[in-house]
This record gives sequence, C-alpha cells and structure tokens, in this order.
Amino acid sequence: MALPQLIPSPSSSLSCKLFLNPNHPLNPNSGFSSLSSSVIPVPSLARNRHHRRRKANSLLRCSASSFSEKHHTGSPKSDDVVELPLFPLPLVLFPGAILPLQIFEFRYRMMMHTLLQTDLRFGVIYSDATTGTADVGCVGEVVKHERLVDDRFFLICKGQERFRVTNLVQTKPYLVAEVTWLEDRPSGDGDEDLESLANEVETYMKDVIRLSNRLNGKPEKETQDLRRNLFPTPFSFFVGSTFEGAPREQQALLELEDTAARLKREKETLRNTLNYLTAASAVKDVFPTS
Repeated sequence: MALPQLIPSPSSSLSCKLFLNPNHPLNPNSGFSSLSSSVIPVPSLARNRHHRRRKANSLLRCSASSFSEKHHTGSPKSDDVVELPLFPLPLVLFPGAILPLQIFEFRYRMMMHTLLQTDLRFGVIYSDATTGTADVGCVGEVVKHERLVDDRFFLICKGQERFRVTNLVQTKPYLVAEVTWLEDRPSGDGDEDLESLANEVETYMKDVIRLSNRLNGKPEKETQDLRRNLFPTPFSFFVGSTFEGAPREQQALLELEDTAARLKREKETLRNTLNYLTAASAVKDVFPTS
C-alpha cells in the first residue's frame, strides 16, 4: 500500500537492483514470505543537519510478521569489534526488514562468492553520490539466493543487527570495515511507557492508511493488526521501514539508540501526515472530481 505523501516532523551508480518480479521464484510475494504490507512513500522531507542526503527512489516492502523479536542468533555484544564486508546502497535497511536484490556488478559478485562460503552476512549502508556513505548501517543476511548462468545473483536478505563503522580496512575490490554493534539504550526517562507509545504510533498508522485508501478511492476497510505482538523496539524498526522514499529520515531513525525517541519521532511524522491527509480529504469532499 502506497500513501500519497508523508509530512515530516520539524526535526526531521548502483551495483544492484531491487528485485520485485512477481513471477520469479525468489520474489517474497510468491510463496517465500508473507510480505504484503504498508509501504509509506516520503517524497519530500525537511533537511536534517546530520543527514543531508539526496532523495533516492527505492522500494522496501515488509510487514510486521517479518520482524521477529530477535533479529539474530548469537546476540553479539555492543563492544565486540568485527570485520564486515559493506554494500553501499541508496536505501536504508532496518532490522527485521526483507530486502530483495539483484547483484550484477563484478566486485559485488566477488563478494557474494565469498559470502556463500562463509556466513552469508554483509553490511547494508546508506550511500549518496553527493554526500558519501553513512557510518551506521544494518547487517543483511542472505536467506535465499539464486545464481544465474551469467554469474548474476538474485537474493532475498533480512535485516539483522545495526552497526557503526569504526575503521575501514579494505577498499578494493569491495569495502570491508571494522564495526561495532548498536543496541537501543534505556530511555533517559525511566517512567517512559513504551507500550502506550507504540500503541499510539500504531493508531496513527492505521488512520493514515484509512485516509489514504479513501483519497485513492479504495474501500475504507478495517486495518489489520500492524503490531502483531511485536515489542516496542522491533515495532519501531517496522514503522521506520515503511517510510519509503525518505532515506534521510530513515537513516536518522536507524541511528537513534533510544526506542522511545524513535517512536516519538515516528509519531510526530505520522501525525503531520494525518493532518495533511485530513485536509486533502476535506478538500475532496467539497470539490469532488467529476
């Protein structure tokens, strides 16, 4: 589901292709995974002084059912330092999100050959031709792949841990960096009710989807349970992953290390969007199209 516009809060050359061919066996909507979901495009956002990135048109589809409470096994500690191959992309991957890719550039095909013999994990990190590469990203784990006769790869990846780049150890044929793991810290406000905050965000999402359907002439049917029993932290990642078309805002959400702060920022963005859609709906009622 695509919404017409998402209004931000006041604070707020490719080596692969996103792969969404509905007839291909690796497509997540063709039996591999239940991914029918809300995808919220964000065509324009206010500048964030920490994330001045050029808009990238990308599509990341996911549903709350993809976001397990634990996104990895082994539970690496935040002070662990490991080496990780990096894949810069004009999009932001969140823990729990599903990312279909087609790998065709030679150096990343080389990376895939190495990964297929090791642990199938690499770092997806947001990159922009104008401003460079972010230093916080998310591990993508290959959960399904197909190698073609011309040595291209079709992949289905799932977001796992977040990481921060601390040192670049290799630049050719592809980037390899030392990284440390990021985890959300307890909120500064010990009395913060994360459950109530997550429920408020879910309510705003449902209202945005309902009004968007109305504006697009679709039935205003009851919106499904978006949380699906997710704890607040993985739910906050799910919400961020639906802000399609706004990689700067998504990157800002990914970098936050406070679940309450992330949910509050998402709530404000959704509230602004709801206000916009409400006004647009009122205009449509007064001046219906013929």
